[in-house]
Amino acid sequence: MATPAAPIPAVPKPRTIVYIDGFNLYYGAVRATPHLKWLDLERYCKFLRPDDELKLIRYFSAPIFGPTKPNQEAYLQALSTTPMVEITLGKFKTKTVKCGVAGCGWVGDKLYKIPEEKRTDVNIAVFMLDDGYQDLCDHFVLFSGDSDLVPALNMVKVRFPKKKITVYVPSRNLVRGAAVEIRSAADKNRTLPLNFLGPSQFPDKIPDGAGGFITRPATWV
Repeated sequence: MATPAAPIPAVPKPRTIVYIDGFNLYYGAVRATPHLKWLDLERYCKFLRPDDELKLIRYFSAPIFGPTKPNQEAYLQALSTTPMVEITLGKFKTKTVKCGVAGCGWVGDKLYKIPEEKRTDVNIAVFMLDDGYQDLCDHFVLFSGDSDLVPALNMVKVRFPKKKITVYVPSRNLVRGAAVEIRSAADKNRTLPLNFLGPSQFPDKIPDGAGGFITRPATWV
């Protein structure tokens, strides 16, 4: 009688942490589609990486000001109900800039103030390196097209050459989506798939864990 062949050992799924630049995702993929902004990131990432062992989803953003602030607050509350998502917030700082419009006829002060997001890139870089040193993952997945993150990706590859980096660039625009520098710094890169956005929406109302509900903003329906 022939000896039965030994079973082929299953290939372990890569332990994966996802790092999401919230504003890059918003402006690149969901801003133009109000009904897709109520995005359940945990569900989306499971659609996106079905063959990975998702360990954690790190979402990076900053509190905004103005009339849309309640929308962002509701969304951050919704994300906080998903066990796999951890939120890290930076801040906005007021920056003074000079009007650069050619031919501007204004004779007064051409300086004006604009808000500038701070710390997001640094936060992503710090967490990627720290997660690598703690050996919390085998695979870094980044949602961003920001070239400011290239040095962080390069350092991850130097320190952890056996770990892999995949970049998904959030974009509906060919020019914005080119993102040559950050794509080149990763082991693999893709434009963020848009077909999973629709199936990955939160319910219109989500229990907040305290007897109430978190409701999808009316302008996001």
